[in-house]
Parts: sequence; C-alpha cells; structure tokens
Amino acid sequence: MPSDSPPPAAMLSARQLHCERDDRLLFQELDFDLGEGQVLQVKGSNGSGKTTLLRILCGLNDNFTGNIYWFGQAVARHRDEFLASLLYLGHRVGVNMVLSPLENLRWACNLQAPTSDEKIVRALEKLDLRGFEDSPCHNLSAGQKQRVSLARLLVSPARLWVLDEPFTTLDIYGVAALEELLAEHVSAGGSVVVTTHHALSVNTDIQYLNLDDS
Repeated sequence: MPSDSPPPAAMLSARQLHCERDDRLLFQELDFDLGEGQVLQVKGSNGSGKTTLLRILCGLNDNFTGNIYWFGQAVARHRDEFLASLLYLGHRVGVNMVLSPLENLRWACNLQAPTSDEKIVRALEKLDLRGFEDSPCHNLSAGQKQRVSLARLLVSPARLWVLDEPFTTLDIYGVAALEELLAEHVSAGGSVVVTTHHALSVNTDIQYLNLDDS
C-alpha cells in the first residue's frame, strides 16, 4: 500500500480516492503511483468506475474526495503545467465527422502546440491512413475513425497519456500499431494510464489496478 505522501519521482500519484455515483460506491481508499516509463492498466467490470476514475485524474470530474499529485505536488497547485503535459482520449471517438483526418489533427494540435502538416501526414500514414488524409471522417470505417483519434498521440507533446478503451474497433493491425506507440512512448520516458480488457503486449513495466477489488 503506498504511503500517505507520494514519492517525488512518481509522475502521477493518487491517495485515498473515494467516489460515489447515484448513491453507489465506485471505489474508496484508492492509491497508486505511476512513474516515468510505466503503464497503469485499469481493470474492472462494466460500471466499476473505470471511465469515472480517468475523468477524475484529468480534472473532468470533481465528484470525489482524496488527492492527486503530479511529481509529488498537488495537481490543484500546478494545474496549468499538469494539463499541458496531459493527453486524454475518451472511449468515444473524438473526431469531427465533417472534417477530414488532416483537419481534425490540425485543430487538435492548435489546442496544445501548432504542428506542421508534414508531421500530421506522417502520423496518419503510420496509422495506415495514407490516402484518406482529406476524406471527410463520416466516410471512414469505425476502425479508421479510431485511428484518426489515435494519431493525436503522435503529434502531441504530452508526457502522460490517459486512454479509455483505445483498442475498441481496431483490427489486429491497428492493435499492433497502438501497442507499438505505447511501447515507444514509455521507452522515451512517457507514462500511460489505460482502461482496456485487452491483454497488453508491451515490453515495459505494467502495473494493474482492478477497481473490482477497491
């Protein structure tokens, strides 16, 4: 069990998180430490609070008690720095269906750090979207739309990735491509929090947090 104070070396830490929804306890006394170059895989049955936990960590849900730390400092005191280092991809495909993949990524990049079209096109190509850069997203398959969303991982400067069911709708090639992205990110010192029922095949330090046990 982690101590009451997070280790300074931990990128992201939680202490004594407690959350209820609709008069139902989701989790309590929840602690974890996530260091640089590590993956935290959040598990649990449907309705156990996986998405709620991720939204709490990203500052999108304040219906909880407990503390969240960024390199040993309370996130509330370093909110701007924390958010600038965070990329959250929810379980819904976060793309505008009217825009093309290229236009979607241009918009997403401008929220953090403007990026050249050349880099965006390379990211789309790596996710096997070559030739679809200018197609409206409503013309793409479900798996291709998911790949457009995941291409943000390649153009974002974020050190912490928070991913909610990112393997949904991906075929075996998409799964392999995403696992490669995760491995590259953590090998460069980044960290990942991910909810998935998929058995990760990533050659790195993976921690597990099962909300059914909380």
